[in-house]
Amino acid sequence: MTHAVKNVINQALAGLRVLLVLTVITGVLYPVAVWGVSRLPGLRANAEAADTTRVAVARDGERWFQPRPSAATLPASGGSNKGEHNADYDAVIAERRTAVAQREGVSEDRVPEDAVTASASGLDPHISTAYAELQVPRVARANGLTVERVRELVAANTDGRGLGFLGEPGVNVTALNRALDAAG
Repeated sequence: MTHAVKNVINQALAGLRVLLVLTVITGVLYPVAVWGVSRLPGLRANAEAADTTRVAVARDGERWFQPRPSAATLPASGGSNKGEHNADYDAVIAERRTAVAQREGVSEDRVPEDAVTASASGLDPHISTAYAELQVPRVARANGLTVERVRELVAANTDGRGLGFLGEPGVNVTALNRALDAAG
């Protein structure tokens, strides 16, 4: 056997060894480690609780905070693909703005954009702090709670900026409505 052939065989065997080692690490050891960590007491309960608040859940009635409108119906997700210069889209936004203003008892110019526009997936549970604040008086009245108590619940369910500087704070409506269940 020539030196060149031995070289190719040695390189192929080295590559095969690397492939097998990485397959065991990334295909077996890492998934088992992640599964094991997820079973640690405390982490599992927190993960399960967090998973149940990652999708917007709209509830009917005056007692609840309303999420952003959805362009999709569950289980599908996705936007409408209509832009801001689309006449149909403009009409939908205008209808939503009027409906929100009437529901909250405010003028249409006080309705925040996220109250009338859907999120990219249509499933985002977060609303702006401005939209949550707009809903506080109605929710407090309907639940027989003080405005201050409802504001406390909103603050407790407000997430800060990502990494401390990305985006704007958002209020998780699904978690907030669960907190209202517990408060009332």
